[in-house]
Amino acid sequence: MIVLKSLKEIARMRAPCSIVAEVLALVVEAVEPGVTTLELNAIAEREVAKRKAKPAFRGYSGFPCSLCCSLNEQVVHGIPNSTPLKDGDIISLDFGAYYDGFFGDAAVTVPVGSISATASNLIKVTERSLYIAIDKAINGNRLSDISNSVQFFVESNGYSVVRDFVGHGIGRNLHEQPQIPNYGDANKGPKLKQGMVLALEPMVNEKSYEVKVLADGWTAVTVDGGLSAHFEHTVAITENGPEILTLI
Repeated sequence: MIVLKSLKEIARMRAPCSIVAEVLALVVEAVEPGVTTLELNAIAEREVAKRKAKPAFRGYSGFPCSLCCSLNEQVVHGIPNSTPLKDGDIISLDFGAYYDGFFGDAAVTVPVGSISATASNLIKVTERSLYIAIDKAINGNRLSDISNSVQFFVESNGYSVVRDFVGHGIGRNLHEQPQIPNYGDANKGPKLKQGMVLALEPMVNEKSYEVKVLADGWTAVTVDGGLSAHFEHTVAITENGPEILTLI
């Protein structure tokens, strides 16, 4: 069942979503060669605690950390470790927070030092695909209009859309209905309605869309070793169009 949020509930969601945006921005500032993802995770934990909120991911189905750090060919759910970041890496940072009964969730992919033109373009296309998806999150559209817009843009730029992981509804629970694939035909699925709050998150691979999960049970990687990028915003559908709740 898709839960529609009242205007008061959406107003309450702005606080955890703002916390997510603020914490992610501080983590991104700390990304540089030589820093470890465990250090980035520590920043996220310190900053979310300062804001009297709880990290959404730590302990979720057994996930051991508060920040997902997915490096290069890692798609999502990378577990922070003590390996220093290297110049030329790209890293996807996914963070969620719980505050006042509601969740927020967002992700970005950023360069570590100087990166290749290929990596830079992948990041740009993935970020742009998120905003194309957001533009489709309007009252009266179908859910798959979001999905189709992402797939068309990504594939027209020579990349592929991950099929195994999808976006989701969000609110009092971190993951709610509906699931939101980043591929598929347009004009299908439930109608989008005012009060829906969606975590839209394109995951885009440099080469094939095929992924696998490593032995740690969490880290998803591209099967062919190609790079992957990930962007996410929590978005409310309002009478005035989509409202991005996780903007700074």
